[in-house]
Amino acid sequence: MKLYSANMPAPNPRRVRIFAAEKGITLPEVMLSLPARDHKSADHLGRNSLGQVPVLELDDGTTISETIAICRYLDELHPDPPLFGRNAKERAVVDMWTRRIDIQIGEPTKMFWRHAHPATAALIEQHNVFGESNRAVLARAMQWLDTELTDGRSFLTGDRFTIADIAAVTVIDFAKLIGLEPVAGNEAVAAWHTRVSSRPSLSS
Repeated sequence: MKLYSANMPAPNPRRVRIFAAEKGITLPEVMLSLPARDHKSADHLGRNSLGQVPVLELDDGTTISETIAICRYLDELHPDPPLFGRNAKERAVVDMWTRRIDIQIGEPTKMFWRHAHPATAALIEQHNVFGESNRAVLARAMQWLDTELTDGRSFLTGDRFTIADIAAVTVIDFAKLIGLEPVAGNEAVAAWHTRVSSRPSLSS
């Protein structure tokens, strides 16, 4: 199998790379240039009709897109370490936190990127006032996350690193790259971010 991917700052391919590294999985990557619009080429649209990355292509030609779907597939093949949880309760908590991160932090970051960042101005019709309003939305979400992490837990779901942490660190790092300040002033988040960022997989 191989992964159709993209370099930084694309957060979604990075999410899969970190997950695979945590599992000790070597995934051959075909790097697509997002600025060159390789992901919108006819060849790639044949793999994913939405023209997005990453896409995992299996040996039988099956293609899987969406990061969580790809990571769940890899988790089934390589269950250790169990990054989606070890039992029904843990899996539910991990799913809850992954969803929270995608909605509370991912959405305002995405809306700022789409509607307020100059790199996307030529790609879509921007609504700059709306885009800029997401700075405050993200700041409130990060304050909420900071409060959640003041209970002393090491990672989002407790004492084990999971896909929820991968989802959070990739979107927070992307937010920083595009000019937002998600960690600033949030001491518990900053401590969590330092712990997570020290993992070897984060260099993936």
